[in-house]
Amino acid sequence: MRTPHVVVVMGVAGTGKTTIGPLLAARLGVPYAEGDDFHPPANIAKMSAGHPLDDADRWPWLDAIGSWAHGREGLGGVVSSSALKRSYRDRLRAAAPGVVFVHLTGDRKLIEDRMSHRQGHFMPTALLDSQFATLEPLAADEPGVAVDVSGTPEEITARAVRALDALPGLTPR
Repeated sequence: MRTPHVVVVMGVAGTGKTTIGPLLAARLGVPYAEGDDFHPPANIAKMSAGHPLDDADRWPWLDAIGSWAHGREGLGGVVSSSALKRSYRDRLRAAAPGVVFVHLTGDRKLIEDRMSHRQGHFMPTALLDSQFATLEPLAADEPGVAVDVSGTPEEITARAVRALDALPGLTPR
């Protein structure tokens, strides 16, 4: 029997990480951790004020997510994290070498529309351009899949499960 993996649901703000992450975790039968909960208060305040985070802001956040993922190795789990740059994903893999990424992708207009309709989130739509500018999509040598975010959350989750099932070496359900 193969060991369950930790899946990092990644993508720019507004792609649905917080919606798809728990649905994916439920489908995989593993716990979910909300990546935003790992941010220190200073990061939340900075983003709430409309200022993008820099790498120095992100390192402690990524380390906290990596620590959670490391603790779930062999048990499985799903955690959300924008993980926009390869260096950020490398940092997560350094903490938990078996992590696999589900990159939620989509049309900028669709994502902006979804962001403009959500309530109570600290990330303003004004930061979407900085997110896309920072984004480095998964490279061919990175363990993971890209999943389009058009459709319902259930359709997106089903696409993610099918894509993960097609990856070699992952635990079958």
